[in-house]
Amino acid sequence: MVIDIHAHYHPKAFTDALTAMAGRPIGPMAPLPDTDDPAHIARRLEMMDEAGVTLQVLSPAAQRAPYGRDEALAVTAARISNDMTAELVARYPDRFRGFASVPLPHVEAALPELRRAMDDLGMIGLNLHISALGRSVAEDEFLPIYEEMNARKGIVFYHPCGDGAQSPLLNDYGFSGAVGTSVEDTAIALHLIAKKIPSRYPDITFVIPHLGGPVAMLLQRLDNQFSMAAHDLPEPPSVTARRFYYDTVGHGSHAALTCAVMAYGADHVLPGSDFPVLQAFETYERTIQWPRDVAVPSGDINQVMERTADHVLARWL
Repeated sequence: MVIDIHAHYHPKAFTDALTAMAGRPIGPMAPLPDTDDPAHIARRLEMMDEAGVTLQVLSPAAQRAPYGRDEALAVTAARISNDMTAELVARYPDRFRGFASVPLPHVEAALPELRRAMDDLGMIGLNLHISALGRSVAEDEFLPIYEEMNARKGIVFYHPCGDGAQSPLLNDYGFSGAVGTSVEDTAIALHLIAKKIPSRYPDITFVIPHLGGPVAMLLQRLDNQFSMAAHDLPEPPSVTARRFYYDTVGHGSHAALTCAVMAYGADHVLPGSDFPVLQAFETYERTIQWPRDVAVPSGDINQVMERTADHVLARWL
């Protein structure tokens, strides 16, 4: 079966809670089907059937993480997201699973919400947006979250914040979406490597979206210029990078997917769609199925499309 590990869901009550937290309107991705409106849910299921997708794993999109300075508002937003995602999963247990959201940067509040979401609501892992109020989620203050997920042998799925990596060199030129998200993906992979988080928490499964940005093109350069010896790493950066998993959201780039499969191995690439974002450019069916047209060995594509996600999610399905 095809499992889409990277799909977004924003119930109206969650969007309202984000608006209250941000102090500005956070609207739905209209007219794209991302809400809990019955027509949106029905259309989502139709599109999944058309695309041959058995299961979507749900999480919030860029600029929709429950992260804010006001702890109470952030907790409220995270709880609503988790509760309403769990409600949809309960209605359609064969079609959906959810990644938990937590209220950051408030780690002491995030831990009980993570436990509630996983133990009581049945979430299969944790969604972390790549930074919280300007701080990388690989920083030391967030390590208790990794300790919790390591004890659970859990999945951590990352997502860009959509802030152009907070770089005027990107944002001032209008590249926050076209390039900034890929820079964020790369940044979290690099931060995890630099902070030695995979070796410190070896029982976590790390999933990075959008083919990891340009990480696949940098492995040898990292080994040369961010070496084990210079940075007291337990293994070459390329080895750690190949421990991560990466989804196929690549805007249909055959070159990008070919590079990712060659760099990471087909057994570390799995289907993702960024649902419903790419429907501004193509059908959901095309977003899911385009890897089958890429000129890499058919066995590799079958691994990517049908086996890697089954392996990653096996104990949660």
